[in-house]
Amino acid sequence: MVYQATTSAPVNIACIKYWGKRDTKLILPTNSSLSVTLDQDHLRSTTTSRADPEFSKDRLWLNGNEEEIKPGSRMHTCITEMKTLRKKTVEDNDSSAPKLSTYHVHISSFNNFPTAAGLASSASGFAALVFSLAALYQLPVSLKDLSLIARQGSGSACRSLFGGYVAWEQGSAANGLDSYAVQVAPESHWPEIHALICVVNDAKKGTSSTAGMQRTVETSALLQHRIKEVVPQRMENISKAIHEKDFDSFARITMADSNQFHAVALDTSPPIFYMNDVSRAIIAIVEEYNRVSMAATGHLRAAYTFDAGPNAVIYAPESSIKEIVQLILRFFPQQFKDPFGLFREEDMAGKVPEGFNEGVSRVWEVDSVKGLIHTKVGGGPRVLGEEEALLNLDGFPNEKVTRKWDL
Repeated sequence: MVYQATTSAPVNIACIKYWGKRDTKLILPTNSSLSVTLDQDHLRSTTTSRADPEFSKDRLWLNGNEEEIKPGSRMHTCITEMKTLRKKTVEDNDSSAPKLSTYHVHISSFNNFPTAAGLASSASGFAALVFSLAALYQLPVSLKDLSLIARQGSGSACRSLFGGYVAWEQGSAANGLDSYAVQVAPESHWPEIHALICVVNDAKKGTSSTAGMQRTVETSALLQHRIKEVVPQRMENISKAIHEKDFDSFARITMADSNQFHAVALDTSPPIFYMNDVSRAIIAIVEEYNRVSMAATGHLRAAYTFDAGPNAVIYAPESSIKEIVQLILRFFPQQFKDPFGLFREEDMAGKVPEGFNEGVSRVWEVDSVKGLIHTKVGGGPRVLGEEEALLNLDGFPNEKVTRKWDL
């Protein structure tokens, strides 16, 4: 008997940022956050987990490279918590159930996008890990319960267990049992929201999120103002905007929160610089595009946001995304893969809307933006078939984990 399960989990990109922990072991945040789950047909982590009495220890491979599972590490914590949940909810209640909680596991995970470059790879990765083990162990638990464990791997991972628009409640309990993810609205509620990811740098970032946010908690006075005075109202306002499908409010809040997050990073000692000149040029382009749109229609049509890295995510209604792609191609010339069939060949040259001030940015060299990923709001994790498995018959990574990400 082979005990194995393969699942995938999506990336989520926050509109209200999580930055700072009140408990570093349990990963309890200093403020609540809210994100959009992106379509995993374009961005996902895939994970295969297998339990076998013949395995000598727990082992993990990420994109084909083995990662050490250190005792007390986040990975070790998640695996241990899932084994405990298997014993408590299944084996203790059914004496005939296989004692999978006593077997070691082999886990192989693959990201189809750059890892540790500010594209939320740890969020989708830990969500896929936890969801894969839940499928392997056939756990009779809710996504909320799983989010409590995924959170202990990577805080944002709890949000990747749900599709659509997702909040992570900060909670107040010392044990973290009230700090979990909840779905604000499913993807079907507001499916018109698209996202354009501008990959400015696909290399591993210089200051990790974990190290950066602890420095901020210890040194930034602005963070304390953000936690107490700013985020609670923004969480309420953006949830209302999502329920009402009010893109103007959604965009204003998203851009303001991104800007404040990076201001908090700058307020850290020593300061942290996640954005670069290309990032700032994209901000200027989106702001000018919105100025033109406001003058013509009275509405905003794009919202930028930046996580802990230089890569931009531009949220926009489906009706505006083609024009935004053309605008980005005008200032950042490159080849663009069109997943939705929106473009003809002549559209790819890039252009600006009438009244747009092209002086807000120069035309950048090729590869200043290394690639564009056009996606949209999407659903939560999936259980996949055996044909998608990342382990071979012997329980070791197969050829699927040697693939490189491709825009």
